[in-house]
Parts: sequence; C-alpha cells; structure tokens
Amino acid sequence: MSQQTLNITEFLDQDEKKDLLRLLTAGSVDDGKSTLIGKLLFDSKKLYEDQLDALERDSERVGNAGENNIDYALLLDGLKAEREQGITIDVAYRYFSTNKRKFIIADTPGHEQYTRNMITGGSTANLAIILVDARTGVITQTRRHSYLVSLLGIKHVILAVNKMDLVDYSKEVFDKIVKDYTDFIKPLNIPDVKCFPLSALKGDNVVNKSENTPWFDGIPLLDYLETVEIANDNNFDDFRYPVQYVLRPNLDFRGFCGKVASGIVRKGDEVMAIPSGKTSRVKGIHTYEGEIDCAFPPQSVTITLEDEIDISRGEMLVHTNNKPIVSRNFEAMLVWMDEKGMDPDQQYFIKQTTHTTRVRIDQIRYKVDVNTMEKSDCKALSLNEIGKAVFVTNEPIFFDPYTKNKNCGSFIIIDPITNNTSAVGMIIGEVDEKELTSTITEEDKITMRAGNSLVSVTERKKITGVDGKVYVVNGEKNDCINEFTYTLERRLFDIGAMPIVINAEEIDNKENVMTIAKKIAQQGYSVIVVNGLVDNDTIVCNAKEGNIAEDVKSLI
Repeated sequence: MSQQTLNITEFLDQDEKKDLLRLLTAGSVDDGKSTLIGKLLFDSKKLYEDQLDALERDSERVGNAGENNIDYALLLDGLKAEREQGITIDVAYRYFSTNKRKFIIADTPGHEQYTRNMITGGSTANLAIILVDARTGVITQTRRHSYLVSLLGIKHVILAVNKMDLVDYSKEVFDKIVKDYTDFIKPLNIPDVKCFPLSALKGDNVVNKSENTPWFDGIPLLDYLETVEIANDNNFDDFRYPVQYVLRPNLDFRGFCGKVASGIVRKGDEVMAIPSGKTSRVKGIHTYEGEIDCAFPPQSVTITLEDEIDISRGEMLVHTNNKPIVSRNFEAMLVWMDEKGMDPDQQYFIKQTTHTTRVRIDQIRYKVDVNTMEKSDCKALSLNEIGKAVFVTNEPIFFDPYTKNKNCGSFIIIDPITNNTSAVGMIIGEVDEKELTSTITEEDKITMRAGNSLVSVTERKKITGVDGKVYVVNGEKNDCINEFTYTLERRLFDIGAMPIVINAEEIDNKENVMTIAKKIAQQGYSVIVVNGLVDNDTIVCNAKEGNIAEDVKSLI
C-alpha cells in the first residue's frame, strides 16, 4: 500500500470517528439566522466553487445585503417566497464538517405561525443558537423561542447578539442584552448558556476573533461549536431498548433489532422484556461489522438472548433492576401541529418509541401563551398551540419523563383518518386514575344504581359515526341469508358501526327479540336480526341470489 493510499485511509478513518453536533438557529424575523449560517459556511471554506458562483449570481439578482455585497442568507432560503420576502418559512438543513467535528444545522423560521416548523427542526438538536438584534435586544420572540428550546430539552444555548456593527460594537449594549436574557431564562432551567457579540454580515467573531470587540474575551463561535461537550447529554444510566424488528434468518439465530434509546448494555447482562416481565441474559450484541461487547446510544444493534422469549415489535428490553414507568395514564406537554384542530372526543393513535396504540385526550390542564408564558384554561388546542394535557391509552406504554430520557419520553399523535401527525408531546409523568375526568364519582354511582348508563348515545355516535339501526334479514334460502347477513356485518364494521347479529330462529319469542334489538339500537349500535319481525322501525333486507354486495352497499 502506497503512502498516499495510507494517508487517505487514515483521513477517512479519522473523519468517520468525528462526532456529530446537531444545532438549530432561532430568532425574530431579520435577526440574521440564515446570514449567520451562510457566513459560517463561507468563512470556514466549506462551500464548493459552483455554490459560490450561484451565490454571487443570486446576490446580484435577489439579494438583500446591499450593492456589491454577498447575501449569505440565500444559501439557506431557497423557496421563492423566502427570497421575495427575505424571511425563512420552512426548515432548511445544511451539513458541513471541520477537522474536529461534523455539523447538521437547522435554520428554523422566526414567525409565530411557523412554531411547528421550529419544533420539527429542534426535535433532534443538541444545541440552539438564539439570535438577537443588538438594536432591539430581548423581545417577545426571543422569549418565545427560549421557552420552546427549554420545552424540547435542549441543554446548550448560545445567545448570539447579532448586528453589533450597527451599534458601534458597544460593550454596554451587549452587557445589557446579556443581563436581560439571563434574568429571563433562570426559571427555564437551561444548564448551559453562552453569549457572543457577532456581526453575521461582516463576520465578527463568527469564525475568527474580531478586532472590533477587544473587550470580548471569549473564543469565536465556530471554535465553541467545535469544542462544546455533548457526549454526556445522553442518558447512560437507564437501559431502554425498544424492539423494532425480530430477525430470524435461519433456525439457529433469533435476534431483536433496534436502536439503544438510553443506557448501556453488555454481554451477560440480565434483562427483562416488558410488558411480559420474562427475564434472560444477553447472549450477544451484533452489528454489521461484527459482534461487540457492549452497546450504547445511539447505536443500532441486534441483541440475542440465552433463553427463548416471545418478544415482538413495540416491546422493550430493560435491566431487571431499572424499569421504566408502565402505565396507561400520563400527562405531557403537547404541541399541536395539524391544520385540523384537536377533537377531545376522538380517539387518536399514539406512537412512542416503536409502540403504537390508541389514545384519548382526557383533559387539557392549561394552554400556554408562548409569547407571554401565561397559562389559560381551554377545551382543545389548535394549530401551533401548546398546552399540558392528560392522556389515557388503550394499552400500557413504557416511558420515562422527557427531562430524564428524551427518547423514551417523547411521542407523536396521529390522526386515524388522515394519518397526519397531529401533535408531538413530551411526557411529564404518570397520572393517578383518581385525577382522570373519566373517574367514576359518587354521583355517577347514584346514576348507575338508578339503572342509567354513563355512556350517552351522543358519545357512542362520536365513536361509531353512525346512528343505531335495526336491520331485519329475511329470505327463502339459508345460504343467501347467511351471505347477506355477514356481508352486511362486515361492511357495517368497516365503517365503525359496531354491528351485532341476532338469529331470531334460535329464540322462542320473536317479539321479545325485536324489543331487545330496538333497545340496543337506541344505544347507538347497529343490530342485524336474522328472520325477525318487520315493522316501520326496521330496515327490511330481502336476501336473494344475485349481486349481494351491491344490495348491501345500497343499505349503508
């Protein structure tokens, strides 16, 4: 092997071992988010020649940086509307690397109406750069973005006081903004905050130390981004391994594939499968490159066990002496992301780690005004609104509080009709059943003892979507009657009507059968009576040979 080939191999090995920092930029409109990232890429020599040529041409044609100046924001603002208005609308991602670290930057919009876009960009970020215009200082949007950053659990925040050139690089202006900001964020519990005086357009303190701020004794922004410690941000204490796939390539191998959400697992560790509670020991930890002795986040591995345990997708492996919370009831901070507003009476899907089940929203404790941090009562959330909500799932889920474990404390809500992501949530903790609005009270017990149901017809109709009806199926041939009956049952079930089939021939008194069927229908169910009595309150179905599917379709 030649020396040149060896050098290339060493370089590639070193590049592969560099860690990755995900960061986002946030701030008010025109604070210079896109310009800062563009200047960072430009001054660090991370742009290709064709990109530079295109940037110079675009700056002349649609730039907003003045004559003969390069508009670095155009590197990220690619949408036509963004360039026309000089704002960021969608999240733009840029990848680059230096000799010390790899970076993925998410340039997020500043408008309040694009809150969901910022949440999307910040969901995986390790660090947030919040820009402030030196002329205006800390404003409402600065506070809003800082609250969202704390909500997302981002532990490292940079306050970038931009456009220092427009205030003559005044130390007094910078110090006042820093004091205002640090006073504001104290209740938000953000552990690491650093402040930088910058001019994104002119490059002061972006990549190189600026002579215009001799009073600033810190390092340039890029140097800090290259050295900020993020390895300890992962939870290495609580082993959580959501099973994504069961790998069975042959009779001699059965492994459980997934990504280590948190904690460390080693060969020989005693583990428990949740929810079954079955225990075993780790036999092997396999990767594409081969078998390893231990695994930690965010590695994707395949784990084999010494014992044959039935484990499927959606279940979880944990250490036997360190288990997550297993519950159907919990409260969480929720960000509504769907154009269609929340319907508290509708059941949604919840996807948490690899587990998906149905969920209902028991109550909204309060809504947060992200501009003022004030809390107010509300019944439901709409697009971009944030609140604390209580949830009840159909099946128990396995979780940790979001502040302790982001991967096992986060979830998304999915609309079962449109399959859209309706909301994202950050779990706070378990809720006692006594706190649920659905808890049966003493007044409810009195109602039930009087022979009345707690479930109203209106509530049932919201679940089924249809009114209760009685269908009477009659005919000359039993095979036609059966085919018609169960075709009708299938179609009613498919639309959520929850059908019930009763064969009147199996009961002596047909009049009693019809009386019972009508009472059941009054509760919102669809009842199919085979060979029942016909009257004005029933839908008559004559089962005859022919196109039964079309006949059934005409009834529904």
